[in-house]
Amino acid sequence: MSKYTPVIGLEVHVELKTKSKMFCGCSASYFGEKPNTHTCPVCLGLPGALPVPNKKAIEWCVQIGMALGCETPLFSKFDRKNYFYPDLAKGYQISQFDQPFAINGSITLSSGKKIGITRAHMEEDTGKLVHDFVNGESVSLIDFNRSGVPLVEIVTEPDFENAKEVKEYLQKLQQIVRYLGVANADMEKGEMRLEPNISLRLTGEKGLPKYKVEVKNINSFSFVEKAIEYEIKRQTEILEKGEVPAQETRGFVEAGSKTVSQRSKEEAADYRYFPEPDIPPIEWTQEQMDTLRSTLPELPDAKKARFVKEYKLTEYNAEIITRDSETADYFESTVKVGKDIDAVAIANWIINKKIDIAKVPSQDIISQIKQATQVSGISDAELEEILQKILSANEKVVADYKSGKENALMFLVGQAMKELKGREKADKVKETLKKLII
Repeated sequence: MSKYTPVIGLEVHVELKTKSKMFCGCSASYFGEKPNTHTCPVCLGLPGALPVPNKKAIEWCVQIGMALGCETPLFSKFDRKNYFYPDLAKGYQISQFDQPFAINGSITLSSGKKIGITRAHMEEDTGKLVHDFVNGESVSLIDFNRSGVPLVEIVTEPDFENAKEVKEYLQKLQQIVRYLGVANADMEKGEMRLEPNISLRLTGEKGLPKYKVEVKNINSFSFVEKAIEYEIKRQTEILEKGEVPAQETRGFVEAGSKTVSQRSKEEAADYRYFPEPDIPPIEWTQEQMDTLRSTLPELPDAKKARFVKEYKLTEYNAEIITRDSETADYFESTVKVGKDIDAVAIANWIINKKIDIAKVPSQDIISQIKQATQVSGISDAELEEILQKILSANEKVVADYKSGKENALMFLVGQAMKELKGREKADKVKETLKKLII
């Protein structure tokens, strides 16, 4: 047993795929666009410009909370989070502090362990710093196209104990927001950014360590794993010297798979939160909340359980088929088209043949399966005659099967299928052999 146990919490930022930004009418589709072309006085923080909240973004944030099993209070508000950084045009970020849209949820891992979700709150994204060389000189440039894009921050309890748990949670979270249709969560485009908080305590201790290290803006599951593993090793070495790791914010460096110090870590008081004076509090009716909940789609875990029960899929196949809602919908539509084809066979075909669901119509799948399993027809009498000859030629194998060696039967099935050359299905051959041997 290791001397130290990791204590890990996560902050995940997910960009919503609304058409416009969070507090203005600028297009939120900024990726790959010419810098500073999707901006206006509001997202540039110019004096006198006032924010107008994006209703759709707020509704989607609430639905994310609902999908994560959160409570969704009927009263909420926006707050100003004050800090100074070049990519923050106003000198503050409109976010949420003490009364977010969703609180107290959870995600259950495959092990059965529940990861507590403290909150899911709404805020605006910042601009993007671009580090480059101009005329041989290192410079930092700012692109404000991303400034003001709707961003949901999902914060967990410090319930993770290893990188494997973190990765599974993140995969499930990404799957949920994609099922909801509120975000693409494409990490290569920065649409889902991951920030683990990592510290260590002596194994057996219950309290939280007196420090924590946050690693900012990671954009891949594998990088999160590497950052956590590096931090566990680094912090262990510091603790073994009788020292305490500094409470700080660090960045992940892909080259070398390590983290580097960026700045001392702020506390909530450092941000001087106060209610956003330009946006009134948000008050919901229970009827509005019920309407939002009624429009939630069937979520991944529920769909997987239904596929196992309704279509008799294995847990493994159901997990693959339901990894994204498009494949799950394609499977179900194909089952409806091929009513006379076993759903298990359809799932196996989609998985094993790696079907491109965007290009292959459901009807084509059914035709392919029928063609592959088509038999020319053989009478039962003729089949039994052929199988009797195989049994007579393999008396030792028959004896092995009678003595309990199940593999012997499969050898006989194989011999029969060679002789039949596709004129009968393997399942029927197997059952007929068992009947003849008895």
